[in-house]
Amino acid sequence: MAVCARPPHALRGVLPQSLALACTVATLLAGGCGYSARAGLASHLKTIYIKPFVNKIDVTALPTNTQEFPIYRHQMEVSITNAVITRYQFTGLLRPASAGKADCRLEGELVAFRRDALRYDASQQVEEWRLNIVVNLRFIDQTTNTLMWQEDNFTGDTTYFALGANAESETTALDRAITDLARRIVERTVENW
Repeated sequence: MAVCARPPHALRGVLPQSLALACTVATLLAGGCGYSARAGLASHLKTIYIKPFVNKIDVTALPTNTQEFPIYRHQMEVSITNAVITRYQFTGLLRPASAGKADCRLEGELVAFRRDALRYDASQQVEEWRLNIVVNLRFIDQTTNTLMWQEDNFTGDTTYFALGANAESETTALDRAITDLARRIVERTVENW
């Protein structure tokens, strides 16, 4: 059996190239790329009270030329509150607590729920929809009674097919939009961008 071996002169340059590559990789890993998933919270904030979201959708508002009548799903604000609490529990960076024991507080108002047509089929029936859930948020440090941040028109969304092989119910899609909103709220709270 013949074994093919490289002559010693063929190895010249391989070791320095490998060393250079290893140093480059180490430098890139040590330097990072500017992104950090480290929590951007003050170190004394460990618990959070999620005040139940309030429904501020005005279902009596008259539509304008560019919008339809406002739509609303019963108890949507309760579903949002529960999803946000569940998401905080999942991340573990802020533990949900009662109002009197929490270091910080999140307040939210449900201000809009929109369903917009994205795609139509050949017979002009809506094939795909986009759902948007819009809230106003306030994040308060209860230990110092300081407003840390406030953001209006904060949105969670999803799309879904109403027709065809990938069709699903609006209720299923709404659950996904609420989950997306909760994820975005928690990220806004705990991540330092």
